[in-house]
Amino acid sequence: MSDAPDLQFIAITPEKVEAAPEPEKKGWFSRLTSGLKKSATSLTDSVVSVVTKRKLDAEALEDLEDVLIQADLGVDTSIAITTRLEDERFGREVSEGEIKQVLASEVAKVLEPIALPLRVAPARKPHVILMVGVNGAGKTTTIGKLASKIAALGMKPMLAAGDTFRAAAIEQLTVWGQRTGAPVVTKPQGSDAASLAFEALERARAENVDVLLIDTAGRLQNRAELMAELEKVVRVIKKLDPEAPHDVLLTLDATTGQNALQQVEVFGKTAGVTGLVMTKLDGTAKGGILVAIAKKHQIPVHLIGVGEAVDDLEAFDPQSFARAIAGLDETQQTADA
Repeated sequence: MSDAPDLQFIAITPEKVEAAPEPEKKGWFSRLTSGLKKSATSLTDSVVSVVTKRKLDAEALEDLEDVLIQADLGVDTSIAITTRLEDERFGREVSEGEIKQVLASEVAKVLEPIALPLRVAPARKPHVILMVGVNGAGKTTTIGKLASKIAALGMKPMLAAGDTFRAAAIEQLTVWGQRTGAPVVTKPQGSDAASLAFEALERARAENVDVLLIDTAGRLQNRAELMAELEKVVRVIKKLDPEAPHDVLLTLDATTGQNALQQVEVFGKTAGVTGLVMTKLDGTAKGGILVAIAKKHQIPVHLIGVGEAVDDLEAFDPQSFARAIAGLDETQQTADA
């Protein structure tokens, strides 16, 4: 069993701080359900309209598969859902509750293997987390929320304002530093981001920082020169610590839908993405894209965000996500696998 603690949020090992209290699951599930309401309504309304009040025949199953694919669940998951319904309920009417339970169950099957906590090894001093992603995905805000949660548990975070192209990003990270008491490493707008990352890691070592969180400028995945700059940041960090960055987290904006699949592929090749953070699930009806990403890329999903508040970023729980996107309430169980 790994000795690394889990940031969910956040189970630090006993030698660091007292064990973190369990999050209030009812409160989080309520926020999650509210955040995924658009996705759940879009998905379940379409599914229910196709298969209820009619016998589940070949035509109904074909229509259902089309609806699921259009909801961004991906071809494989859509086929798995329709196949299960065909095996278990073919030739008879299917209730709304039955549909939701099968939907939640099959979605959970896809998500469970990639739902992994974000682990920090205190012995590293510092554990380096590099945040990457396109403009507007929520990288800087996510860094601030992570820093807040880390600091609340007695660990020392440091922030590096590596998005040197945007003065607003530097200012935003500085504000988060003030809120959390975390030092922030900055350079003037337009400075070399790789140089800033190098200096931040040197300073984090000198100041005995537990976690160094490095922001980066938003890179469009189809701009080769910008992706090359990101590769430079990674190379420079490795000059000081060959094992760093220890985590490369790709922040994905759920509202981008299918484009998120391409971002995972391109950033994975460029920066060696180790895990995903999905933000803005509360602003889209396409939350099912997370299922398609999980099935295709098999990259760990650490965190999801359903709002602007600190408490609206939490560890990814596949069962809760599956129930919420299927429109099940907290007391309803998913159908057995």
